[in-house]
Amino acid sequence: MLNYLFQYLDKCNFPGAGVFTYVTFRAIFALVLSIIISAWFGKLFIAYLKRKNISETQRDEKTDPFGVGKVGVPTMGGVIIIVAILLPCLLVGRLENIYMILMMVSTVILGLLGFGDDYIKTFRRNKDGLNGWVKVFGQVLLGLIVGLTLRYSPQVTMNEKVELRIENNTEIVVKSPDVKSTRTTIPFFKNHNLNYADMFSFLGENGKYRAGWIFFVLLTIFVVTAVSNGSNLNDGMDGMAAGNSAIIGIALGILAYVSSNVVTAHYFDLMYIPGSQEIVVFMCAFVGALIGFLWYNSYPAEIFMGDTGSLTIGGIIAVSALCIHKELLLPILCGIFLMESVSVIVQRLYYKTGKKKGVHRRIWKRAPFHDHFRTSMEQVWKSDPGSTVFFQGKGGLQFETKITLRFWIISIGLAALTILTLKIR
Repeated sequence: MLNYLFQYLDKCNFPGAGVFTYVTFRAIFALVLSIIISAWFGKLFIAYLKRKNISETQRDEKTDPFGVGKVGVPTMGGVIIIVAILLPCLLVGRLENIYMILMMVSTVILGLLGFGDDYIKTFRRNKDGLNGWVKVFGQVLLGLIVGLTLRYSPQVTMNEKVELRIENNTEIVVKSPDVKSTRTTIPFFKNHNLNYADMFSFLGENGKYRAGWIFFVLLTIFVVTAVSNGSNLNDGMDGMAAGNSAIIGIALGILAYVSSNVVTAHYFDLMYIPGSQEIVVFMCAFVGALIGFLWYNSYPAEIFMGDTGSLTIGGIIAVSALCIHKELLLPILCGIFLMESVSVIVQRLYYKTGKKKGVHRRIWKRAPFHDHFRTSMEQVWKSDPGSTVFFQGKGGLQFETKITLRFWIISIGLAALTILTLKIR
């Protein structure tokens, strides 16, 4: 809204109004505004939830090995994050841009899905929350919407090659034609663009094009579901998911800026994606909202984000990466989410195979993986007498703050490695 106002003022030659034409200004403005909104609205929202005595039923002192009680801490803090993202985007974003629309729609859909889960847990006192299949259906639906939008929207195009030439002391941009493509970036390879359609060359020219897009839509559904669930699993300690996601958001913002600027796209030999600069604005609002939320979510937490937040931030990360054709970088960038998801899957499979033989066995003391470090063997035996643990670990238990900070450090390293893939190939 402010963007359109200042565009009008700029046409009227109003001094300083032209700053809104710069994506860097709008992105930083969105970052600062989202931090302020998150901190201000967060205080009011927490006070309201405490007055209404709204908290998660499954939070219990018994689950904390250090006896730090978390009973009565409000949940649904994801509402703070969503509000702090959407308001700056509405104010400074270009609302006709398909990428901005897609990011905001993704935020609302997963926000509503997570809110439904938190509502059932909180108000109906059902710790299981929303049925798992309902969650998966919502994530699949969003993936389908994103995939089909990227397929059919005329605004979604890319230029595989961009060159800058100097002719008669004038810089000239030479671009390959704007095309709709199933190309994506492969890390660490010199010829770093993979076309999904080429995987189906045996179907002929027309057949491989259709099959490539079908594969892309299915991949989009998988990526949205996987990253959203990974973020949800990572949300188990104060500040854990918010901090990791903010770091990931910064890296994605950098990748989006590089892809949306002809100069940097030429320098890094990347595909140029017209219009994707709005993802930079959105990701700055996303990071600012998470930073502001950490003011209240850092240890000891005054509020939990709940599924309203964790499902939403995972979906935002997935959709933004898909929009800039960097989804194959997510296993590196979201390595923490991947590790958490794999730890749960492997733990369950290993436990079930042992149970069939009448043996209770685990790989880790608890899953997701971060819970392994704050769980004692006494707790394991209390909840599951006679069970064996393959990796019991050495030394004492770790404090929650130490585990969280170490996971942040790992996320920073993975984010740096992801950025380095622009040059290491």
